[in-house]
Amino acid sequence: MPLCSTLATSGGVAICPSVCGMGCAAALVWDEAYLGYDFGDHPLNPVRLDLTIRLARELGVLDGVRIVPPTPADERQLLTVHDAGYLSAVRRASDDPAFEGYGLGTSDDPVFPGMYDASALVAGGSALAAGLVSDGAPQHAVNIAGGLHHAMRDRASGFCIFNDVVLGIRTLLANGAARIAYVDVDVHHGDGVQAAFYDDPQVLTISLHQDPRTLFPGTGLPSEIGAGAAEGTSINVALPPGTDDAGWLRAFRAVVPGAVRAFRPDVLVTQCGCDTYHDDPLANLELTVDGQRTAIAELHALAHDVAGGRWLALGGGGYGLVRCVPRTWTHLIAEASGQRVALDTPVPPGWAAHVRELGGRPPQRMGERDAPADVVPWMPGGESWLDRAILASRRAVFPLLGLDPDDPRD
Repeated sequence: MPLCSTLATSGGVAICPSVCGMGCAAALVWDEAYLGYDFGDHPLNPVRLDLTIRLARELGVLDGVRIVPPTPADERQLLTVHDAGYLSAVRRASDDPAFEGYGLGTSDDPVFPGMYDASALVAGGSALAAGLVSDGAPQHAVNIAGGLHHAMRDRASGFCIFNDVVLGIRTLLANGAARIAYVDVDVHHGDGVQAAFYDDPQVLTISLHQDPRTLFPGTGLPSEIGAGAAEGTSINVALPPGTDDAGWLRAFRAVVPGAVRAFRPDVLVTQCGCDTYHDDPLANLELTVDGQRTAIAELHALAHDVAGGRWLALGGGGYGLVRCVPRTWTHLIAEASGQRVALDTPVPPGWAAHVRELGGRPPQRMGERDAPADVVPWMPGGESWLDRAILASRRAVFPLLGLDPDDPRD
């Protein structure tokens, strides 16, 4: 039995209505040139992007979106995010395989030929997606190559050279948005984005991530709440290792909707990293594709609830190159287009055969669970590590947003 009501089919694939019904207008910023962002023998393998697009295409998901090719960010745009000296260093590193400095030439961020151009293309793609959302046609724009949230103003970090997220948000602000809410669901703290807007009251940053005492980058405690006039606009939910679908969704629902509604943003920006996956090799959370799909759907609904549907959705981490990333980000593109692929949909035979040719083991269907996770709503007084973490985040910030941290209705 389908795990959602089948109201239409596309190429024999069950399609389920999202919050938009069947009418969301969505753009996907995409070009195969994105595959040039390639560190070589490295966890951030561009095959994850290629497999996502192949899967989405074979399922008919791309039929429901407008595909827009990215354009590289120019130096003027990049200088709104990074120092001139750092941009110069990335240019030098693009031509010098022995370059070290500014966080480049490390095991996390090894240099590669064409690094500057490949990074500028990803950043420009997120800026272009932001511009589309600003224009209002379409309401939703997706850049799965984006979400490189660790890059700092003066250095590379965590597989991220240019911070396309910050550029996307700055583009939205320059185009007239007064308030932006940014929600980061990657397993790692969105430190580069938080740092860029830590004292900016126009931008609310929320990051749900594995407890930084147990995982890179070591930041993202609830006590990091913003500075000056921006106190209360930085929210961090530090989740214990082993958190599964039910626990993660309990934390999300206890913190994110209330905070975002209180902030009243003009646009919702989301970093949809899927390295929270139970089989991800770099982290220790236990989500399924189903739980990640639920989170994406709830973010989509939140964009319609609080931001008039204006939603910029970016990729991020995810190192389950075959069994997680292609499925989760295909669900992301499908959700943005207003049509959900049913979780019991078999993966297309052609896609599965291609995965086998690459030496991978394809999943059988677009979901994993036999039934939705049983999510128990958060209530104060819980003694688990997870419930204490939720309360710590609420108590750190909710009063500054005019909310009661001990009232589960807020």
